[in-house]
Amino acid sequence: MRARANKHMKKLIASFLISFGLVTGAGAAGDGVAWDKFPTERATDMAALQNGAQLFVNYCLNCHAASFMRYNRLRDIGVTEDQIKKNLMFATDKVGDTMKISLDPKQAKEWFGGVPPDLTLVARSRAKFGQGSGADYLYTFLRTYYRDPSKPTGWNNLAYPNVGMPHVLWELEGQRTAKFVDEKDPNDPKAVIHRFVGFEPVSPGKLSALEYDEAVADLVAYLQWMGEPSRSKRLQVGVWVLMFLGLFTVLAWRLNAAFWKDVK
Repeated sequence: MRARANKHMKKLIASFLISFGLVTGAGAAGDGVAWDKFPTERATDMAALQNGAQLFVNYCLNCHAASFMRYNRLRDIGVTEDQIKKNLMFATDKVGDTMKISLDPKQAKEWFGGVPPDLTLVARSRAKFGQGSGADYLYTFLRTYYRDPSKPTGWNNLAYPNVGMPHVLWELEGQRTAKFVDEKDPNDPKAVIHRFVGFEPVSPGKLSALEYDEAVADLVAYLQWMGEPSRSKRLQVGVWVLMFLGLFTVLAWRLNAAFWKDVK
């Protein structure tokens, strides 16, 4: 009976591992480019979060709302209420309002082919099992735009091919084109693989390549924070809880040993 149960358990584990491998492989091969790793140290850097907030309201909040985030929550990343009013509020006069926009959804659909999504939870919703976090995706997405005259907006993206959103940060990064080569598929002689080999600069931007990567990292850090503003506090509480449980376990173990030491 036990041998039969062990055999059944081994089959379940094998099936899970096979499924995990298939899902992981599908996640890694589902997009045209591998996701770059977001520099996680930016997520707890107050200066980075503040710069990311400024980039967000200047370049993203024109079309994308963050309707579950209030302006006064920016105080959690070290921005004063006066700074919020002077530098970060363009769509409302009340610091307690949410980050909504005045863009008409019908016009947005005509201009972009779809309504720009709300970005409050974009960093959490874009995570993909086996591929990376939502921050990894956004960090890659905002750094893989290139000029493509065949598209209505004149832009395309490696992480999101045929994207409807133009490159709103192009003045910072500059303009470039993408170079592809056609290769035969080794698994199918009739098929052709369109492989990306690099970018070719067209015109420089206001920032150097390194400065642009840092600016994107700041913006993504803010988007990640916006999806869960209490994350750092939750992690701190979690650490203290685990330390308490560890200490309590030791005390309970020693108390149990002392209680039963005279019991034979």
